Amino acid sequence: MTPATKLLDKARVQYQLHRYTHDPQAASYGTEAADKLGLEHSRVFKTLLAATENGELLVAVIPVSDKLNLKALATAAKAKKTAMADPAAAQRSTGYLVGGISPLGQKKRLRTFIDASAANWPTVYISGGRRGLEIELSAADLCQHTTAQLCELCRD
Repeated sequence: MTPATKLLDKARVQYQLHRYTHDPQAASYGTEAADKLGLEHSRVFKTLLAATENGELLVAVIPVSDKLNLKALATAAKAKKTAMADPAAAQRSTGYLVGGISPLGQKKRLRTFIDASAANWPTVYISGGRRGLEIELSAADLCQHTTAQLCELCRD
C-alpha cells in the first residue's frame, strides 16, 4: 500500500486504516482528516519537518490542533535553533508529498520527536503516507517504529 503500512505489516504491528476523500481546497490537511473522520483534533497528529542550524532535518509529530514550538524542538534535539524545513527538501528526504508525509516508512530515517500528549490516548492517528489515508495505532508502537522521543513540543 504505502511505505508506512508496509513497515507496520512487516513488523506485525496492530493498526487500522481510515480513508476519507481529500478535498484539494482544504486549508489544513490534518484538520481536514480530523473533521472528516469525526475525531478530536488533539488525537490526530500531523508530521512536520524542521531543519537545525546545521541543516539536519528533524521530524516533529504534533496534534493538528497545536502549533510547533521551534524552540522546544531545538531543545529536544539539542540544537541551537530550528526552522521549518523547505517543503521540497521534506518531500525529497521522506519520499512523501506534503499533506501526506507519514512519520513511518520514510526514505531516509530522521530523528523524530513526538509531542508527549500522544501518550494520553489509547491510539493516535497519523498520516498513512498519502492524502486521505490515516493510520490509527498506539503511541508506543509509533514511538518504537520511528525510534522517537516523546517530549513537549507545543508549549508556549
